Amino acid sequence: MLGIVLAGGEGKRLYPLTMDRAKPAVPFGGAYRLIDFVLSNLVNAGYERICVLTQYKSHSLDRHISQTWWSSGFHGEYITPVPAQQRLGPRWYTGSADAIFQSMNLIDDEQPEYIVVFGADHVYRMDPSQMVAAHVESGADVTVAGIRVPRAEATAFGCIDADESGRITRFLEKPADPPGTPDDPDSTFASMGNYVFTTQALIDSLRADAADSDSDHDMGGDIIPDFVRRDRAFVYDFKDNEVPGATERDKGYWRDVGTLDAFYDAHMDLVSVHPVFNLYNRRWPIRGESLNLPPAKFVQGGSAQDSVVGSGCIISAATVTDSVLSSDVVVEDGAVVEGSVLMPGVRIGKGAVVRRAILDKNVVVGEGEQIGVDIESDRERFSISAGGVVTVGKNQRI
Repeated sequence: MLGIVLAGGEGKRLYPLTMDRAKPAVPFGGAYRLIDFVLSNLVNAGYERICVLTQYKSHSLDRHISQTWWSSGFHGEYITPVPAQQRLGPRWYTGSADAIFQSMNLIDDEQPEYIVVFGADHVYRMDPSQMVAAHVESGADVTVAGIRVPRAEATAFGCIDADESGRITRFLEKPADPPGTPDDPDSTFASMGNYVFTTQALIDSLRADAADSDSDHDMGGDIIPDFVRRDRAFVYDFKDNEVPGATERDKGYWRDVGTLDAFYDAHMDLVSVHPVFNLYNRRWPIRGESLNLPPAKFVQGGSAQDSVVGSGCIISAATVTDSVLSSDVVVEDGAVVEGSVLMPGVRIGKGAVVRRAILDKNVVVGEGEQIGVDIESDRERFSISAGGVVTVGKNQRI
């Protein structure tokens, strides 16, 4: 088994969080990067030969993988970033399929029977070994993970039309009229961007795609439809995946955090007493950065309610509610933080107010400043999402 993680996305819709880092390297949940979720799922399932294909602004991502996901290699296991290397001439990757085609040497070196190709920027828990078992049993060339979404909301996704046996009959990109599932006309299989391939079938398809000048060389747009046309693609129903330690509330959770609003909403899923997504499942842990920082400290009546607070934080005579604070955040006397996401190293000055905002790494909010209080005023200084979330880019002083 070889794991390939596609981690080259620019993440334009997450700007300014992706101003100088790749989307999979964006911090999430107080202690993680987005890529940590897919890598945790693969490693927890026992898959430890993983190549992470990178391209855009990859320094932060490469460093995170090297420092957090180092593997000894004593038994052949490794987790390694693989930058774009222009192996086919003076050009970068022209699509996700081309990224794998240009990295064919990785497949040639390992000679795996099966290849797991997963995306790097979704928040979820999944046991990939169960999907692999379903793929082997079906005899398919490719198996696509599908999550059930309400049919009325499926127009934003790549949608899967499958028969009762699970064979995919159509693969539709953001259709106006999404198909129902075989057992529920009101729900649709949305593609999760996770695939299991039989190796030789993938190699043959990639070679044919590379020779097609009309192709966009995209996994979801070109490779999967090719298998569908040849009746060689099956869907794996994500609801059948059983993750150890999952609760009824967070079973089957999956978030595409491709926009600022989705990224913000995914954080708000973490902070309730019974969270929609539970970070504290020790039987299927999400592995993140291990920082040499002291515990969080609350002094002079400082408090945090319904919040996640990272290591090294200091909350002094301040109030934090419904928020996620990453490591090494300081909130000074009299400040108020409500419904916000503060990334590592943020400083909130005395008497400042931060509401419904995302503050990127090392942002400093000065004494008495207000963010998220007057949205029209904020528009002149910051990015405002369609849902009204204020986002302040890395290293800014307000």
